[in-house]
Amino acid sequence: MRSLAALLAATGLLLCAAAAEAQPIVKLPDASPRARVEQTVGLTDLSVTYARPAVKGRKVWGDLVPFGQVWRAGANENTVVTFSTAVTVEGKPLAAGKYGLHMIPAEAGAWTVIFSNNSANWGSFSYDAKDDALRVQVATEAAPPEERLHYTIDDVTETGAAISLRWEKLRVPIHVGVDANAVTVANLRQQLFGLPQFFAKGWNDAAGWLVQHDTSLDTAAEWVERGLKIQPTFTGHMLKARLLDKKGDTAGAKAQRDLAMTKGNEVEVNQYGYTLLLGGKTQEAVEVFKRNAKDHPDSWNAHDSLAEALAAAGEKGAAKASYKQALKLVKDDVQKARIEKALGAL
Repeated sequence: MRSLAALLAATGLLLCAAAAEAQPIVKLPDASPRARVEQTVGLTDLSVTYARPAVKGRKVWGDLVPFGQVWRAGANENTVVTFSTAVTVEGKPLAAGKYGLHMIPAEAGAWTVIFSNNSANWGSFSYDAKDDALRVQVATEAAPPEERLHYTIDDVTETGAAISLRWEKLRVPIHVGVDANAVTVANLRQQLFGLPQFFAKGWNDAAGWLVQHDTSLDTAAEWVERGLKIQPTFTGHMLKARLLDKKGDTAGAKAQRDLAMTKGNEVEVNQYGYTLLLGGKTQEAVEVFKRNAKDHPDSWNAHDSLAEALAAAGEKGAAKASYKQALKLVKDDVQKARIEKALGAL
């Protein structure tokens, strides 16, 4: 009986120990808390996930972080950089993907920045050069003091940004470039396999971006035609006119603008008139506004816009007549007061 009791007691102790080991560990504040920064450049998403060690009065460069040795560029697990599309880093190509970020600090001169295909390391302890996707040289620069290491994404444009490590009194800017035009064209192609392909607006919006950025104009022409086949709209014909102008086909462009005027509603034609007016094409704007006022004789706004264009053209008498017509039609007191003021200034 004693031996059985002892066995039960021992078993009970083992079970208690096992139960204690199975209990969840409480989560405590991390000495180097995790952080993430992200930015979209064009249609490319950039992100950096990292841990933030603190200076805590220590000598960082050359001591806490030795010179000439591979460093995790953060703390704890790998610092991880992700690119949703192919990019260039310091002018060198790098495929889309997730990369472990490491650096080799230098006491003088440029630092080596490493993008590793292995992004699951704990720090740089298992770093292996055979996993390198890219190495680049980066010039560091002095910066305001930072107690905790952090990353920023700076100098953002449509075609690039700088991923910057900032710590102690140093900034390490890594310049990333994006072929925004190529990425956007590829993305638009993909989108046009979806629901937008069934609507003229989808093709027009896509083509309009290409025309605006003066890229892939042959593709833009194809997409404009696809849109016009679905529905011949003001926007579609205007886009085709812009494309023909770029090709030097002045007569064809004019024919398309004339077609657009037969398809446009009051707002579209009015906006086109202001585009001409703001572009310094005053007389052309006057003709567009005249047509709009003729097609929409009961619109105070059409007559008001025509009056503005006529005043800009120096035709004060005709401008006064149009403003007076607008005053007869307008109901809004604020607009009425504005028109009266413009009329009085002529």
